[in-house]
Amino acid sequence: MRLFAIRDYRRLFGAQVIALFGTGLTTVALGLLAYDLAGPRAGMVLGTALTIKMVMYVVIAPLAAAYVDRLPRRRFLVLLDVVRGAVVLALPLVTEVWHVYVLIGLLQAASAAFTPTFQAVIPDIVTDESAYTRALSASQVASTMESLLSPVLAALALTLISFDRLFLGTSAGFLVSALLVLATRVPDARPSAHTRAWDKAASGIRTFFRTPRLRGLMALNLVVAAAGSIVVVSTVNHVRDALGGSQSDVAWMLAASGTGTLVAALALPRVLDRIAARTVMTTGAAVLVGATAAAVSLSALDLATWTGTAVVWATIGIGMALVITPTGKVLRASVARNAIPEAFAAQFSLSHLAWLITYPVAGWLGTAAGTTPAWSVLAVLASAGAAGALLLWPRHEGPAAVGPGAVGPAAVGSGAVTTPVAPAPHAPGTDRSTLSKAA
Repeated sequence: MRLFAIRDYRRLFGAQVIALFGTGLTTVALGLLAYDLAGPRAGMVLGTALTIKMVMYVVIAPLAAAYVDRLPRRRFLVLLDVVRGAVVLALPLVTEVWHVYVLIGLLQAASAAFTPTFQAVIPDIVTDESAYTRALSASQVASTMESLLSPVLAALALTLISFDRLFLGTSAGFLVSALLVLATRVPDARPSAHTRAWDKAASGIRTFFRTPRLRGLMALNLVVAAAGSIVVVSTVNHVRDALGGSQSDVAWMLAASGTGTLVAALALPRVLDRIAARTVMTTGAAVLVGATAAAVSLSALDLATWTGTAVVWATIGIGMALVITPTGKVLRASVARNAIPEAFAAQFSLSHLAWLITYPVAGWLGTAAGTTPAWSVLAVLASAGAAGALLLWPRHEGPAAVGPGAVGPAAVGSGAVTTPVAPAPHAPGTDRSTLSKAA
């Protein structure tokens, strides 16, 4: 709460939350728009649109992170919100599928630039180091809560209005976000050399590849994306065609997954005080592998029911929470304090790269060959990611197994949390209370 006593941070965080929920509601409405335009081929349309989103996030986000210090950041954030509001306002007017692809490209390019710009502004507003770490965590929690609550809000709204009205509401949300940014004092950054900017953008990626536990995290990203793609891409066709549901039913089924995530997320802080992050995350990977196998069985044996689908979707939500929630703790325990922003930026890009692999499988293969083959491939990818995480993330890590300046392996290894080892001289000390609050 002390963090939110900072007026400028409070306004900027409010802008981020409103923009996140706008993006989440747009995703729900986009699935319904795809079904309205393409019917049984909606999965392919939605899969393509979401693939475009991931391409933009993987390509645009690192560029924005590298060069955002050369722009007037407040005006840039406002411009991005205005662009997103205008694009969303145009979506219900489209009549051709390719119109959707063009508008989604513009929308997600703006969203991809917004996140790293927002993250770059935080340290200039929140100057206390411990408060800055909590601000990064708050940003991650906001992203998680958006994925939980957006489907619920969409389901409630769809009981009263048609899906195209959701676009109007989200467009207004982006404009409110722009007004909050305008009311925030955002100092411009000092520009750095191009080479240094690119080095900064790439340093987090290099850290991931040379740190065993972060290589394991990359594999876990694939597990989350494989299972999550079943929910995000296939729900609209599965509910409308296989179950004969309505528009509101689509949102409620998405909310079932969000409910599973919420229940697990509420229980995890106490669990992570007693059980190592590796154990929790690999357990989550096992849950996701089992859930994807159950989804394949529902499709292959033609056993799809409302209850069975809701249980599988909720299980996927639980597994995703088990993997995602401890991620911030693992990142902070693996790098020096001054490298935390680069680590979060790298995780942002690498996690979206995993979704870039799985979205086309769910959308394109699901439309061409059916849900059973598509979900089977996703189940194989989830299994491969889970096995890779177990192999790449050693159960017992020695001091040399982590990045320079990181907290010791006791914080995230195989045993319960214990007192961390002393950090490197160039990194400020990290006490146990900080780690216990990480997620």
